[in-house]
Amino acid sequence: QHPSLFPTTTMLSAARLLTRRLPSSAPAAVAVQTRYMGSAESFHINTPDNTPETYFDFTEENYKFVTKILSKYPANYKQSGIIPLLDLAQRQHGGWLPVAAMDKVASIVEAAPTRVYEVASFYTMFNRTKVGKYFIQLCGTTPCMICGSEDIKKVIEKHLGIKNGETTKDGMFTLLEVECLGACANAPMIQLNDDYYECLTAKTIVELLEACKEGKPPAMGRWGSLPMNGQVSCEGPLGKTSLWEVPAPPKVDVERFKGGEVDPASVKEHMSY
Repeated sequence: QHPSLFPTTTMLSAARLLTRRLPSSAPAAVAVQTRYMGSAESFHINTPDNTPETYFDFTEENYKFVTKILSKYPANYKQSGIIPLLDLAQRQHGGWLPVAAMDKVASIVEAAPTRVYEVASFYTMFNRTKVGKYFIQLCGTTPCMICGSEDIKKVIEKHLGIKNGETTKDGMFTLLEVECLGACANAPMIQLNDDYYECLTAKTIVELLEACKEGKPPAMGRWGSLPMNGQVSCEGPLGKTSLWEVPAPPKVDVERFKGGEVDPASVKEHMSY
């Protein structure tokens, strides 16, 4: 009898054979993964404040943004607006998306609700369960880990009394360890709602959390992030050391295509390489 005709039996036999080959000292269980790839499961679970019957609609002011978003796409491609509309709904609803908000977006773009659920459950920028007022996403990928993200996580957990993936009882903070946020040069760092706080230490992360408790998170720097060690953007300890002037563009011969033909042998010259 060919094994392919009985795949389940074959797999079980292979598993038993592998078990016999394992040394008796092999651990009985593997370590539990603590890294979260998002803030929720890929499926919906009804809660008192999150059911298909829960009321959600855009505010009058946000309907102006809905119209503006949809105006960017042809009338028969309304579904192209799913992502910006979900983002608008999430911001209106305090940083997370109830299923009723997804259904509203589906009705606006004239798509099956499942199509919207697919988008919302794929992108980790959408939170389908409630998060705190300050949503802390701590980068735990290699550069940040090497530079001390594990220590930063321990300080946050101790200071707020929560673990990774949890929210404080007052609903103020949610902590989630995530994959690379693209600020490796200024590791370790966190994304706090929309903002990047970088070059963190055990001292500065506590100062940041306390400022948030007072409702006064530090404003972003000139370049859209805030290194907490006083540096500007990605400048090193010596500050800016180069690119003091805008480089002049290459000279281009305005007559280069006058004859309508280009000699392949001199194409680089004609392209100003």
